[in-house]
Amino acid sequence: MGDDSLELRQVAYSHEHAAVLTKHAQDHYRKIYGGPDTSPLETSDFTPPRGAFFLGYAAMDPVVMGGWRSHPPLEGWAPQSPAEIRRMFVHPAYRGRGFARKLLRTLEDSAHLAGADAMMLETGFVQVDAVGLYRACGYVEIPRFGHYADAEGSLHLGKLLATE
Repeated sequence: MGDDSLELRQVAYSHEHAAVLTKHAQDHYRKIYGGPDTSPLETSDFTPPRGAFFLGYAAMDPVVMGGWRSHPPLEGWAPQSPAEIRRMFVHPAYRGRGFARKLLRTLEDSAHLAGADAMMLETGFVQVDAVGLYRACGYVEIPRFGHYADAEGSLHLGKLLATE
């Protein structure tokens, strides 16, 4: 099944469906990491123009989510206006349909329109499918940053956005 059956909507991170998917994401992290994601996050991080948050629906069910927030430049990495991807998650029952790739492209386009010159993220090596997606979409290792900068098993990836 292709990604054409996914409807993406920009919403506030406080949206009730974001809370439902966040619970699923935290349950997933508990299974693979032994605990939830503890990185600090505020609803206001995703408020335009310094951020945005999206929910994706398949047959009216919330099945994907993700957002970006503006981030200060990283020492050792050229971009001056990067955006950090946060809370990107696809419900397990809907994986393998191209939904993550469609959401990622939407996040990149949205951030670029808001002035970002690069995207960056933290993930874990254990999230093999996510790492594969990011690498296939042009993400490469960048200097370590953020809440998991010193965490063993964390991976820090980034991608320059088109300048046209």
